[in-house]
Order: sequence, then C-alpha cells, then structure tokens
Amino acid sequence: MKYLVITAFVAIIGSLGAALFFMMRGGRADGAEQDADAPPPATNHMARALAFRVGFSILLFIVVLVSWRMGWIQPTGVPMGR
Repeated sequence: MKYLVITAFVAIIGSLGAALFFMMRGGRADGAEQDADAPPPATNHMARALAFRVGFSILLFIVVLVSWRMGWIQPTGVPMGR
C-alpha cells in the first residue's frame, strides 16, 4: 500500500509539473513561427493535466478510504479520546 501511495503522489506532482510547463509555454511553438497552413496549436494540454491531477487525487483519497474500511491499513497517531 505504501508503494501505491508513493506512486500516486509522484504521478500527481508530475501532472502538476506538466501543467506548469504547458502554462509557461502558453500554446506557442518553441520559438518557431507558425505557418499559415499549419493547424492552430492545442491549448487544452494544461487543462487536461490539471484534470488528471484532480481525478488522480480523488482516486487516491477513495483508495485510502476503502483500504481503511476494509482493514488493510490502520490509522496511527494521536488517539481519538484525547
């Protein structure tokens, strides 16, 4: 379970980094001029990366919640009665 959570966090951070890259690039070609016949650049890469991050975060939360309910993981830390 620990490796699943670590992998999920790496995927979430990677998706956030990809969204940052696409935001900074701003839909322009990398320093090249656009041809008149070329199709317009895709501008939804950043939104797709952020949507993946949100969806993966929700999926990770649900997996942890189900794992706790099934007894696969146990909570630790400060007891509830204090």
